[in-house]
Amino acid sequence: MTGEQAILGLRRTTLREQAIDSLRRAITTGELEPGSHVSEVDMAARLQISRGTLREAMRVLQNEGLLTSSARGRLLVRQMSDTELRDLFTVRTALEALAAQTLASRDDLDTVTGELRAALARMDAASGPPWEPRMQADLDFHRRMCELTGNDTLVRAWTALEGSIQMSIAASGVERAVRNMDVPRHLEIIDAIASGDPDTAARAVRAHMTTAVSVLID
Repeated sequence: MTGEQAILGLRRTTLREQAIDSLRRAITTGELEPGSHVSEVDMAARLQISRGTLREAMRVLQNEGLLTSSARGRLLVRQMSDTELRDLFTVRTALEALAAQTLASRDDLDTVTGELRAALARMDAASGPPWEPRMQADLDFHRRMCELTGNDTLVRAWTALEGSIQMSIAASGVERAVRNMDVPRHLEIIDAIASGDPDTAARAVRAHMTTAVSVLID
């Protein structure tokens, strides 16, 4: 991992939340490698927190699908198979296609597409290395598309997938991940939404995600 490591000693405030954030960042950036054992004793010492607090944080990440339990009961960083990645993107595609359809039906298309163009500009400006800011800006674009629908249930469903999406990107390697952060391809989604045709907007998202999956597992 380039730059500052995610696993550091924590300030003595809101330790549970800080532990969750620190572990999630370490997993989704690849600092903790897929399939590696997360030792409770070692991790509690590295984060400078009690084992009880660490267990609470690890339960949250297990519920998010970032950690998994082995046959021996040890917690491991999830190692995503190609099938699991395809399944993840199938669900992600359904959510984002719904978001695009909803936005294309809006009366304030200029405002909506203006927000998305601003998010895309931030992704374009976040050139690397390091590549983490560009990866985050890419995720921010897709999250913003969901948020603009005003559908809180849709946003919660997408957010529940975010950690797994980040993990799939990190596991694929920087070169593949960056190939998926192509500005013109994201612009196609915006233009499809701007057309005001919900079906066109949904097709643009599906095409975008099909290409993304092929890049990540090619």
